Amino acid sequence: MSAYTKSMQELIECFKKMRAIGAKTAERMAFHVLKSSSDEMIRFSSVIRKVKEDVRFCRICGNLSESEVCPICTDPRRDKTVVCVVEEPTDLILIEKSGRYKGTYHVLFGVISPLDGIGPEELRIKELIKRIKEDSVKEVILAMDSNAEGETTALYLSENIRPLKVKISRIAYGIPVGGNLDYIDQATLIRASKEGFL
Repeated sequence: MSAYTKSMQELIECFKKMRAIGAKTAERMAFHVLKSSSDEMIRFSSVIRKVKEDVRFCRICGNLSESEVCPICTDPRRDKTVVCVVEEPTDLILIEKSGRYKGTYHVLFGVISPLDGIGPEELRIKELIKRIKEDSVKEVILAMDSNAEGETTALYLSENIRPLKVKISRIAYGIPVGGNLDYIDQATLIRASKEGFL
């Protein structure tokens, strides 16, 4: 039997369904809702409703947008000949925060993961190939995670993009700023060497 009221338990269960939210965090979030003022929570629920109603994915790249095409794709200052391929919109946002990248993006909405039943057909790979062919793309930067699924996806994309005669790059991996070589594992050091200076 739960020590929570029915409504509190339902709220905790709703929070637990969110990605990376465990039971303890869900409980803290539920108590935050309970302790907050009614005005604050009314505004909070209004913002959630607005996001669900207004935010969509860009028709071209898959970025978050409040119109059919996102601000990055419509920005005339962006280099349309360079496309950075990412797994999720959150990855795109991280790269944008650096302020250094001036090309465009393509969001796959996942990676190839046979164990999860996700194959190439479930990702936005056909749309990427079409963009490369139609938009005079000269370089594709693959920015997948360096785990097994990310590497598999990057390899699959490379094999399918190579016949299109465009440059294929991979984001660099390796030693973090301020990192000490004494504490770097061999696999990371090898990858850093390949990406950095070999």
